[in-house]
Amino acid sequence: MVEGIVKWFNPDKGYGFIRPNKGRKDIFVHINDVRASGYKLLYEKEEVEFEIQEDERGQKRAVNITAYEYVEE
Repeated sequence: MVEGIVKWFNPDKGYGFIRPNKGRKDIFVHINDVRASGYKLLYEKEEVEFEIQEDERGQKRAVNITAYEYVEE
């Protein structure tokens, strides 16, 4: 599992990006993968844990997402 922070997530468009903690490029996340994890959406700056999966085009995306308790600053 990889840990990171939600860089941004647009529920209207159904996607966003997560910034991994360990120097990797931002990872794409789609609403279907969020819902498959039992969440309805993600919040900016929310800490998450996830796996990285490569799709048929070679693009990486976040799957099996676990959101930690969100605390607004």
